[in-house]
Amino acid sequence: MEENQTINFGAGPAKLPLSVLLQAQKEFISYSGLGISVLEMSHRSPDFNKILNKTESLLRELLNIPDNYKVMFLQGGGSGQFSAVPLNLIGLKEDKCADYLVTGTWSAKAAKEAEKYGKVNIVHPKLNSYTKIPDPSSWTLNPSASYVYYCCNETVHGVEYNFTPETNGVVLVSDMSSNFLSRPVDVSKFGLIFAGAQKNVGCAGVTVVIVREDLLGHTLKECPIVLDYKVQAENNSLYNTPPCFSIYIMGLVLEWIKNNGGSAAMETLNKQKSSMIYDIINASNGFYVCPVDMLCRSRMNVPFRVGKKEGDEALEKKFLEGASKRGMISLKGHRSVGGIRASLYNAVTVEDTEALAMYMKEFMKEHQ
Repeated sequence: MEENQTINFGAGPAKLPLSVLLQAQKEFISYSGLGISVLEMSHRSPDFNKILNKTESLLRELLNIPDNYKVMFLQGGGSGQFSAVPLNLIGLKEDKCADYLVTGTWSAKAAKEAEKYGKVNIVHPKLNSYTKIPDPSSWTLNPSASYVYYCCNETVHGVEYNFTPETNGVVLVSDMSSNFLSRPVDVSKFGLIFAGAQKNVGCAGVTVVIVREDLLGHTLKECPIVLDYKVQAENNSLYNTPPCFSIYIMGLVLEWIKNNGGSAAMETLNKQKSSMIYDIINASNGFYVCPVDMLCRSRMNVPFRVGKKEGDEALEKKFLEGASKRGMISLKGHRSVGGIRASLYNAVTVEDTEALAMYMKEFMKEHQ
């Protein structure tokens, strides 16, 4: 099998555009004719500075980021931000409390971590299963909360917000790790947005933080200096050695997104790809079952069971084996929920998705 026949539906690290990989390969040993690799380049050098500034300016352009926001490229992943957000922001108001929307694994982990640094209020009745977003009319927001936090797309459960929560003036914080740049976003509605790059915009190792300037400088005294946004912003993400190569790859991916029509074009393709799979699930008479409420099904991560509602494990094993024979990898659901999960990030093509759709139809025909 030729290498390029592997179709990667992984949830992150995930597929990268082939043109990006080829460019990185071409420049790997000697970047821009310098005779050294980006991997060997000093983070204080003018050459790396160009890479850093270019990546930031592409991001600002693609998301239309207002001038009063800082952009940082940090380490520690989304999980590092579960700590950094409360350490930097929970002290914005004297009550030191924050409102959290908990609609899946990742927002649950974020809320648990924030409890170490202040009072956390889950604003809606607890969900018995992560298959829907509670109606905003059922939320009890605390007007004296320092911020309201939510995870825009839950990678494990396949739950995605198709609206921006209304917080009545309280700072809004969003973890957009798994749907970052998959559609346009009005950054001005948020106090802070963060996203691990390894799903839609690059490889593992770098996390983007976009934060409004007036929110800097309210850090709790316990905050480790590398997580202090004010320090990182003042040092242009160079307080310590940043993940240079990951930033470089991200720059290449952002360029690819720009050349392919930006976030609006990504949104069109992502709707097309996810509809293709959901349509098969919906028309399968219960052979394929997606547990997520229709209104908040993710365009990025499509989880489903095979055979029946709670999944027929033998059939699912067969499904994964057959997919693997056809070069489709990483379709196994997250270990906490089981079943199948197809992740359809920006770099996954319509053709990749068609291959999966075709296989799903064949498999159903054979086993229904």
